[in-house]
Amino acid sequence: MIQTEALTKKFDGLTAVDRLTLSIDQGEVFGFLGPNGAGKTTTVRMLTSLIAPTSGMAMVANYRVGEQNQEIRRHVGVLTETPGLYDRLSAERNMTIYARLYEVADVAGQVEKYLRMLGLWDRRQDPAGTFSKGMRQKLAIARTLLHEPQVLFLDEPTAGLDPEAAKLVRDFVSELKAEGRTIFVCTHNLDEADRLCDRIAVFKGQLRVVDTPAGLRKQLYGRQVVIHLGQEAQPYVPAVRDLITVKNAQAVDNKLVLALEEPEKANPDIIRALVAAGADIQFVGELRHSLEDIYLQLVNA
Repeated sequence: MIQTEALTKKFDGLTAVDRLTLSIDQGEVFGFLGPNGAGKTTTVRMLTSLIAPTSGMAMVANYRVGEQNQEIRRHVGVLTETPGLYDRLSAERNMTIYARLYEVADVAGQVEKYLRMLGLWDRRQDPAGTFSKGMRQKLAIARTLLHEPQVLFLDEPTAGLDPEAAKLVRDFVSELKAEGRTIFVCTHNLDEADRLCDRIAVFKGQLRVVDTPAGLRKQLYGRQVVIHLGQEAQPYVPAVRDLITVKNAQAVDNKLVLALEEPEKANPDIIRALVAAGADIQFVGELRHSLEDIYLQLVNA
C-alpha cells in the first residue's frame, strides 16, 4: 500500500530525508518514530504529494508520487498536528466544506456518519472554536475520513488529549485497522505506539530500524526471565548457569535474571533445577523493556 525506494529530500543542501526505503502492507498500522527535526513530517509531506522528493521513488495506494499526485491526494487522509479548522464555522459546516472539496457523493450522509461516529453530532451546530482540544481533534479525525481513504497519515493523533479522549482515538484507530485501512502514525507517545502499531520504524534523517515492538526488544535485549526467590539469589546461580538453555545468569538481590532463547521451553527445566537446589520460588516473569528504552538506545546510537 505504501512503498518507497531511496526516497530523499534536500533543502538548500541539507538532507532532511536520506534514501528512505519502506514497504507497508494494506491494513497495517505503521509507527514512524523519531525526535523533532528528524524528517518525519517531511516524509509525510512527500508521501501525500504535498512536496516533491529530490530523488528516489514512492508509491502510495498504487499511485506514483510525482506522476499521479492528484490521485494520491484523492485516496489518502491526512491528520496534521495542527487541525486547521474554521473556528467561526460550525462543526457541520467545517465538514461540509471539506466533503465538497473531496467531491464526496453523499455530502450530508458522510458528514452525519462521521460526526455521529466520533460523538459530535449533538454539537454539530456549535462553532469549532468553542470546542475543547479533544473535541477539535475528534472533528479533525472525522474530517480526515470523509472521503473514505484507504491510507491514513496521522501526525500526533492524541497529542494533548485527556486520557478518555486519547483512548477513544486509539480505539477508533483499531477499528479503522479492522476495516483494512493502512495507517501511518507519527507520534512521540511511545506507549501508544507500542499498543497500536504492528511495526515501528525509528527514523532520524535515515532509517535506523524497522520491526515489530516484540522484534525490537528481541534484537536489542534478547529475552530475559526474572525468577523471584524467597531468599538471596546468588547461591542459586550455579544451579542454572550450566543448563544448555541458559545463555546468561545473574543475581540481583532475591532475583535471578536469566537470558534465554525460548523461555517457554526452558522454564520447566530451570524451575526443576532450582527446586532441586532448595530454592523457594515465589513467582516467574519475563522482563519486558519499554519501547522508550529501545527508542532512546536507537536514536542516540
